[in-house]
Amino acid sequence: MPFADPTAYSKGQINRAGEEVRYGLPSAGALTIIDNWRASHAYILNTFQATLRNRTRGTEIAVAQRLKRMRTIASKLARQPRMQLARMDDVAGCRLIFKNRKSLTEFRNKFFEARFGHKRKNEVDKYDYIANPKPDGYRGIHDIYEYNVGSETGQAYNGLLLELQYRTIYQHAWATTVEIIGMITENQPKFHAGDERHIEFFRLASEIIARAYENRSGCYPDVGSADLVRRFKTLEDEIHVLRILRGLNISTQKMGGRKNVILSVSIDGKLDLFTYAKGADAIRKYFQLEKLQNGADVVLVKGDTGADIRLSYKNYFSDPNDFLRYVEKGSSKLIHNADKKRPTHKRVAR
Repeated sequence: MPFADPTAYSKGQINRAGEEVRYGLPSAGALTIIDNWRASHAYILNTFQATLRNRTRGTEIAVAQRLKRMRTIASKLARQPRMQLARMDDVAGCRLIFKNRKSLTEFRNKFFEARFGHKRKNEVDKYDYIANPKPDGYRGIHDIYEYNVGSETGQAYNGLLLELQYRTIYQHAWATTVEIIGMITENQPKFHAGDERHIEFFRLASEIIARAYENRSGCYPDVGSADLVRRFKTLEDEIHVLRILRGLNISTQKMGGRKNVILSVSIDGKLDLFTYAKGADAIRKYFQLEKLQNGADVVLVKGDTGADIRLSYKNYFSDPNDFLRYVEKGSSKLIHNADKKRPTHKRVAR
């Protein structure tokens, strides 16, 4: 696999390359070092995904993986001045999507008992954004693992970090739609940038979905359901997010049977797919496309089936249908329940 030796450069060289990216002036040498560092994580991604697939076989749990994009690395370094690239814990990421919170919790608890040498680095509740949603409305659970094996082939990769993301289908629909809006408008709710009304819109949407489908509160536990929906609809009348989402063209491109897929969205919203049987070929093409610097948003993903990839990365297919359905039906459900709880006043006969 090209550029896949994690020992090719020292941690100091990796961090200095990250500093160049942080300040927006990376040299060709710095970019080569970072490409090598990212590609090194492909090895541990394959190991973790194989483990996850064995454990999810025969279930409705979707599994996919991705390497962090150069653009996203640069953005994170810029937002977090103390972050060092060599210790960035989500360069490699695996995502699991569940039908409900119960199956998510059961799977995660069983995974804690897995007999392998990989070490979970965080406390159980540290990144539990379901119990404690982020201020922007994000919900889900993250765990960070440190790769650790005894095999001669894998020992060079020991110490690399990987993030596991756990989401329900409802949390996932919200999160991917936030990214869709970030791709098709100038607003970036995911990074708390742009029009504050867009950020507030998704906070309210997260609360609606949490209450209507998961019987939980999110970031607005003290707001009444009727008021919550009213505020949501008022914002929609101002900024028309739902109208924009309904107007998107859903991609129907096919991925075939190949599991390594590059998704590239051009500035004008066109989606191109590149599929490969071999991971090495996909990584080589992925780095070539990134270096074109034509403004396209490019990501390399891998999944067992095309359906898994479409579900896990539906933001790249401009597919907000689940989100639209959840917020519209969820709003109606909350209003209906609020109406049932209102006291009825009988007219007294005179």
